[in-house]
Parts: sequence; C-alpha cells; structure tokens
Amino acid sequence: MQKARIKLTSPDATKIDGVCKDLKEITDRFGVVMKGPIPMPTKKLKVTTMKTPCGDGTGHGNATWDRWEMRVHKRMIDISADERTLRQIMRIQVPDGVSISISLKD
Repeated sequence: MQKARIKLTSPDATKIDGVCKDLKEITDRFGVVMKGPIPMPTKKLKVTTMKTPCGDGTGHGNATWDRWEMRVHKRMIDISADERTLRQIMRIQVPDGVSISISLKD
C-alpha cells in the first residue's frame, strides 16, 4: 500500500479547511487511515510603503506608512491509500487560491 503526503497552501484558511473536510469524507468512505490535517507554521509576508510618493507625511514631519500583510496558511495530510482512493482524491474540486501537491511514497 502506498502512502500519499498532501500539502495544501492558501492565503484563505477556510478554503483549506474545506478541502481537508472533503479528504476526510473520502478516507472515511473507503476506510483508509488518514493522519492530519497537521497545521504548519503560517508564513506572514509583510510590506511597508509610504502613503505619498513625494516622501512628505502628514505635514508635521512624520512620515505616514501603509502596512500590508498576507498570511499563507499550510496544512499537511498523510494518507495510506490504494489506487482507487487516490483516484477519488484527484477528483476533488480545489477552490481558487488553494495550492495542492501530492507526493507518493512506498
């Protein structure tokens, strides 16, 4: 029996949890062992920019900054699956913004 490691990444945690729920339903239906979803550390991407292009802030000598942040959530799932289960996993509708990678191990 093969082991599949599924890695999910997305800036939207609710979409990842929806895909994890779909995977859980498939493994329950086929009676396959599923470990996870294991939450991995969230990557925080931060960008700080000045609000005005000329370098002037609010006029008081203070520069005014915009702070932008994007969080990338990650989950990892291990499934010991046969070929039939993996075929069903490949048919899952993955929403926009969710990246999925599947690696197989013997």
